[in-house]
Amino acid sequence: MKRQKLCVLISGAALLLSANFSPAASSKYELVIKNGRIVDGSGNPWFYADIGIIDGRIAKIGRIDTSDAAQVIDAQNLIVAPGFIDVHAHVENSIMRMPTADNFLMMGVTTIITGNCGGSWLAIGDSLRSLEAKGVSINLATLVGHNTVRRAVMKDEARDPSLEELEKMAQLVEQAMCDGAVGLSTGLIYIPGTFAKTDEIVALAKVAAKHDGIYASHIRNEGNEVVAAIKEAILIGETARVRVEISHFKISSKKLWGKSQMTVRLVREARERGLQVTIDQYAYPASSTGIETQFPDWVLDGGRDSAAVRLQDDKLRKQIKEEMIQNLRKAGRKDYSHAFVASYRPDTTFNGKSITEITKQNRGKKNAEAQAEQIIEMYLTSENRIGMVYHGMSEKDVDYIIQQPFCMVASDAGVIEMGRGVPHPRGYGNNARVLGKYVREKKLLGLEEAIRKMTSLPAQTFGFWDRGLIREGFAADLVIFDARKVADQATFENPHQYATGIRCVLVNGKMVVSEGKHTGARPGKILYGAGKS
Repeated sequence: MKRQKLCVLISGAALLLSANFSPAASSKYELVIKNGRIVDGSGNPWFYADIGIIDGRIAKIGRIDTSDAAQVIDAQNLIVAPGFIDVHAHVENSIMRMPTADNFLMMGVTTIITGNCGGSWLAIGDSLRSLEAKGVSINLATLVGHNTVRRAVMKDEARDPSLEELEKMAQLVEQAMCDGAVGLSTGLIYIPGTFAKTDEIVALAKVAAKHDGIYASHIRNEGNEVVAAIKEAILIGETARVRVEISHFKISSKKLWGKSQMTVRLVREARERGLQVTIDQYAYPASSTGIETQFPDWVLDGGRDSAAVRLQDDKLRKQIKEEMIQNLRKAGRKDYSHAFVASYRPDTTFNGKSITEITKQNRGKKNAEAQAEQIIEMYLTSENRIGMVYHGMSEKDVDYIIQQPFCMVASDAGVIEMGRGVPHPRGYGNNARVLGKYVREKKLLGLEEAIRKMTSLPAQTFGFWDRGLIREGFAADLVIFDARKVADQATFENPHQYATGIRCVLVNGKMVVSEGKHTGARPGKILYGAGKS
């Protein structure tokens, strides 16, 4: 019997994972994983068992005779877990270009949910069919974005919709749900979502609820008004009778650092009343979004061209800078030293530097007014979105939030091109960071609980009823890793580094990561919502 190496120990010691290939056409199992410590995703303690896979599904769990297998992986001393499910991704503009989704799979993620923060494909059916035809390495589901729908009907106007316009938006959400969206998302700090009142969101959330969809929200404020914003998300859920997912749960105002017990309590109380509300979080004290979020909302009314006109009007420009500085002060900050450039195409030397550093370098000044001026000039001189990383959270709050039983792990990342820009490291290391830092080092979570947050909790929240657990009949999305060595390597200074300790990743029974390298296989599937026609 021919033996072929699949995965090797990073230390170079004895081979732990190996494969036996047999040409026998009568083999019962396509693949058997032997001797693994099974963490099944339920939160229960690990146990030893073998896993037999047939036609992309788990056919047997228990003791298996390997003579019945075409391929055998010996996972001795390694953890075998369900593939991780990332409930908050943004891949609309990247998955078509990079369908292998390397950065997700290399940290053990086998399923992603895109369309978050109010931004999605508009023609969801066409987009999903295109992906299926192209072939992807990862499973994918999508939400329908409120910002996308509103912009299609009302452009970027700061006003309430007419009854006719609201009906058109509802029809677009209805079509998206019938095309397979798993719910509705909002990004209420982004244009044009920020102009929408609660009643508008409720009306559209009801459409998603009719198709058993979820309401996922980047809430209206994550800083000084975070309590009111969480209450709004809960109110929408209770009024529309829809389950609620609050995205990248955090406190970004320095003045409120340490108050996460207060915000978590709001979620806990809503659950006690019977509302199915969950939250997700990336395991870092820094966020990432565009530079335009530093402007007052009214500046962006009507879209980018209208914003450029206002920013070039001397009188309005002065007012805008004053409001920007006022918002800094309200958040307990003196300047923009917490704001780092991730991607600025007109001058890539800015990437990785703070606004404070760039302003001092370009203007010889470092006061807040000069920094606000620098932000405006960067916005005006770039036709593309300027990606930023904002170091705006407290480690204490991150630690507390991650321990909540209704909190999932999510990266808020896209498919990343290796070496391009200085993106947030969460896109390379988020899941591995939880396992390495928060489980092994800080001991804030047990291994089984951390994996539950990445697997069965996301699966039940979004209705993926045949994933997220190691169970007979379930899809064979699996990750094999070394619990002693799994760790994130990506840093804010040098983010383009894959996680270590993730040995093998299977998607629908096919190996997509072996020996820490992507195999190029594309066995991913589109996961459609319950409303799919």
